[in-house]
Amino acid sequence: MPLLLTRKDVQKVLTMKEAIAAVEEGLRQLALGNVAMPQRTAIRIERHHGLHLAMPAFVGGDGDLEALAVKVVTVYPENPKLRNLPTTIGTLLLNDPSSGALIAIMDAGFLTAMRTGAVSGVATKHLARPGARTVGVFGAGVMARTQLLAIAEVIPIDRVVVHDPVREAAEKFAADVSATSHWKVEVVGDPRACVENDIVCAASSSKEPIFDGTWIRPGTHINGIGSHSPDARELDTRTIQRSKVVVDHLPACLAEAGDLLIPIREGAFAEERIHASLGEIIAGRKAGRSSSEEITLFKSVGLAVQDAATAARVYELAKASGVGATIEI
Repeated sequence: MPLLLTRKDVQKVLTMKEAIAAVEEGLRQLALGNVAMPQRTAIRIERHHGLHLAMPAFVGGDGDLEALAVKVVTVYPENPKLRNLPTTIGTLLLNDPSSGALIAIMDAGFLTAMRTGAVSGVATKHLARPGARTVGVFGAGVMARTQLLAIAEVIPIDRVVVHDPVREAAEKFAADVSATSHWKVEVVGDPRACVENDIVCAASSSKEPIFDGTWIRPGTHINGIGSHSPDARELDTRTIQRSKVVVDHLPACLAEAGDLLIPIREGAFAEERIHASLGEIIAGRKAGRSSSEEITLFKSVGLAVQDAATAARVYELAKASGVGATIEI
């Protein structure tokens, strides 16, 4: 009988440290060719300004990780304001890779937020310059919070600033994070003050560029995770041109990442200038940062391999700790 794991169950067992380890290994296996992952199916619900995604993946390979899963997730940006619901709602089905039997059904809202943070943590670990300590965050939602949690796992953070066009949202985010961490988060009204940090996290819901790429200082590392459709971007063309670009998965980004596709369509950037996938750097197949002055950019659209790898770890942790309930279906 499968294990049913609620959001609270997943929260009990999934730490950011565990999520980072699972995502890093999943991306390594992807680079090594040990992952089967078709492009996710997307249905746009225009009438309600929503997006429905189906994301299957199988992870195999040379390590202990083996996972077979499909996540169904919806993204409705107006939910918090209109319906008192999260922007992102998801459910994941986990199967036994050896038999195909369903072994778990789990809420994927918290899991999605954690693995999205985790992939930026992995990118920061491999791409940020030594000595990076300050973080600027664009966006004040759940994803922005997990970005900080993940970065704090891989570098010591000295200072955090947040910018959001809704000042009240930024102030609430700053108060909540400051109350539950050792950082004092500062709200900044000027987006340039958010850019001028060692690490910049773009975790907004904007469809237009959120800062001027000429503001970026040498040595900055940028994580771009907020946009994931061909006609939307958080990062302007100048940012892409100035950066060493690393992606979560090249085919996915060339299908969905407007941050890259729009400059390519403009003729201002070429696909050939994309340096590597993050998994290639993890696996040692390509180099990461080459100098302390280089600007590095990690662009992620979110991958099913991240969900499958994290869900497999959640399942093992839940079984070991007796969390969840078995059900008949």
